[in-house]
Amino acid sequence: MRKKLTKKELKYFKELILEKKNQVWEEIDKISEDTLKKSQKDAAGDISGYTLHMADLATDAYDREFSLGLVTNEHRLLYEIDDALKRIEESTYGICEDCSKPISKSRLKAIPYTRFCLRCQKEKEKG
Repeated sequence: MRKKLTKKELKYFKELILEKKNQVWEEIDKISEDTLKKSQKDAAGDISGYTLHMADLATDAYDREFSLGLVTNEHRLLYEIDDALKRIEESTYGICEDCSKPISKSRLKAIPYTRFCLRCQKEKEKG
């Protein structure tokens, strides 16, 4: 039988998750400010009247595409975080979604939004 997390433990993990959520939003804002909201000339630091070289344009396009990928990953992480908060509210937090066994507290501390115990996660990564 599964030993439920105490209210104190759930509160701790909820705070941990909310802290992580704030970090992710800060990262998204930083990436947006650094890359996505600047013009190509501003991003390159070009203050001259000359047009940018084709290689510079390609590099800038690559950097923007890379940054968009990072933001997409951060948004996926936000989804996982929100889902973990929902699991706390539904009293299913800390239970592996595959085997229904408890997820170790050390794993929850390391990855508070995880859905799977270590054994099931390893199986998922193999397949």
